[in-house]
Amino acid sequence: MIRRTSSVLVLAALTLHATDAAAQRDFSKVEIKTTRVAEGVYMLEGAGGNIGVRVGTDGVLMIDDQFAPLTDKIKAAIGAISDQPIRFLFNTHWHGDHTGGNENFGKAGVAIVAHDNVRRRLSTEQYNAIFDRKSPPSPSVALPVVTFNDSITFHLGGDDITCFHVADAHTDGDAIVWFRKANVVHMGDCLFNGMYPVIDVSAGGSAAGMIAADDRVLAVIGADTKIIPGHGPLASRQDLESFRDMLSKARSRVKELVVAGKSLEEIQKAKPLADLDATWGKGFITPDVFLKELHADLSRGR
Repeated sequence: MIRRTSSVLVLAALTLHATDAAAQRDFSKVEIKTTRVAEGVYMLEGAGGNIGVRVGTDGVLMIDDQFAPLTDKIKAAIGAISDQPIRFLFNTHWHGDHTGGNENFGKAGVAIVAHDNVRRRLSTEQYNAIFDRKSPPSPSVALPVVTFNDSITFHLGGDDITCFHVADAHTDGDAIVWFRKANVVHMGDCLFNGMYPVIDVSAGGSAAGMIAADDRVLAVIGADTKIIPGHGPLASRQDLESFRDMLSKARSRVKELVVAGKSLEEIQKAKPLADLDATWGKGFITPDVFLKELHADLSRGR
């Protein structure tokens, strides 16, 4: 049990720091899987966060870029579905499993776009208290060259692609990408499909913010909208509703215990999420780690 927990902590920590991941994983064995989501929209799976791709005769928009050692494989996968250049790379947030390829794409002349807080966090050392991890600053070429505060829209491939900030969710710099014509949403790490999520409290994340982000998306999508999650398989509206409801239940139960003055160890022993663990606790965030995140989130300022 101790060994399993340790390995899960390592996996979770690697999502926050691309350099460590590159040093500890054999990326030569990773294959990029391409799934057509809608006309002109694809999801790429490899290692790290899921990538979204919008192709058209006027170029390619790429959402996130996983780890640096995978850049050539990712380029090849995109080249297999479009002969147009990658014009823009959009980062849904700052974590290394979503931005690890920024330096490579930046050097290739791709314009990197993200929320203001993504550039701020990538340009300075970051520390995650849950996993006791430090992330060094990224080189200047890996930083977004275009940033925004509230929203930004790309007009590519005959689509209006709106990217809007959701505050204090997975981090303080998350953005949702809405492909309006294609009827597709890329959630970044505001959706871990079928598993407990990472809530990066040290980077301004919160369960309440994630719930609010999910509610905001649910208010604008339809029953047939396709959803690209940050992690996990291609999702539906029902999947997002289930994730949102799980988060709400988990936050409510843990908040009650925190308000009652229970310590983290007492909360973990009480297993307040036992009925949820069988469905949601089999990802790389274990039930105990998820409780640790919620405790850190809900005990702030107490």
